[in-house]
Amino acid sequence: MFIQQLVNGLALGMVYALIAVGFSLVFGILRLVNFSHAAIFAFGAHVALFFIGLEVGPIPAILISMVLTGGVGILIDKVALAPLRKKKSIPIAGLITTIGVSYILQNILTIVFGSGRVHFPAIIPPGGFDFLGTRITSMQILMFGVSLTLMLLLTYLVNHTKMGLAMRAMQQNPKAARLMGINVNSVIMFTFFLAGATASIAGGLISGFYQMAYPAMGVSFGPKVFSATVLGGIGSMPGAFVGGILIGVIEVMAAMFLGSAYRDGAAFVVLILVLILRPQGLFGRKLALKV
Repeated sequence: MFIQQLVNGLALGMVYALIAVGFSLVFGILRLVNFSHAAIFAFGAHVALFFIGLEVGPIPAILISMVLTGGVGILIDKVALAPLRKKKSIPIAGLITTIGVSYILQNILTIVFGSGRVHFPAIIPPGGFDFLGTRITSMQILMFGVSLTLMLLLTYLVNHTKMGLAMRAMQQNPKAARLMGINVNSVIMFTFFLAGATASIAGGLISGFYQMAYPAMGVSFGPKVFSATVLGGIGSMPGAFVGGILIGVIEVMAAMFLGSAYRDGAAFVVLILVLILRPQGLFGRKLALKV
């Protein structure tokens, strides 16, 4: 039973890590905690569900959702956040704005799809294999494989491409990056698109795993993913990866040893402990500011 739950936690944690990357990317560029990211995750799942209803197939539907959800991420930045940056508003204004955007997206999904849970068809045919008395399903293999592949691709993009170099420059010093000729607006647009696209993939995987989608998905999964981001070190991609896996494993272990009623609360306990004991997270660094 322990090994089975460990496998479940690893598969779920890989998807959490994929969502957490979106938090870290935006925070790394803008020093902004984008609380609308969880709603974007739910939006991506419902866009995929809409195109599945048009009988284009689950995989093509998720690919279409990637593009559209990434576009929504750019739209949110252009409409809600870019004007605040232009006016040099205080940081808390952007954070509150993202909270408002999350409620707008959730209400749009409720109007279009209803407030109840809707069946999400299986992405791949059911199957799997037994290993050491543990059942590993085909969906868990897909979740693990897709998430790991995307994490490797994102790591390569950030560390070995010109756009990744520009993103790292923005993360280190936005003013210096602008003075060195980096197109700051293009980098921000690309970052929001990337965050939205990865969130939509995670939304499709989670919905396919549980075979359901609902507008409040962001409310359910958002705090867990944010806990994973803080645990790993917000702004750190390796931290998002490790934090997502740890939260996934902790969640299923809490359900196994304490009961399903404590499953969601485990992430909040971890979040509080991290903020008390190591606020910068496992891979984060303390910032020294000259004043």
